Amino acid sequence: MYLTIKETAEYLSMPLSDVQSLILQNKIRTVFDGEQHLINQDQFDTHLEQLERYKKEIAEWLSEPIPEDIDVKDED
Repeated sequence: MYLTIKETAEYLSMPLSDVQSLILQNKIRTVFDGEQHLINQDQFDTHLEQLERYKKEIAEWLSEPIPEDIDVKDED
């Protein structure tokens, strides 16, 4: 599915100027149909899947309890 630049900004929850900047840096591929640039939505699927996986891994890491240190001795 192809999106306009404005629709892509909404889909990625990014400001329009950031999307335009990424297009100028050739980080987002576009197709020009003679009137406007169209962006294939599928190019973001892998990125969004990885982002969700990283969020899940960080949440698991943060919820893991801190192990007791073996070297700590309670000597008063």
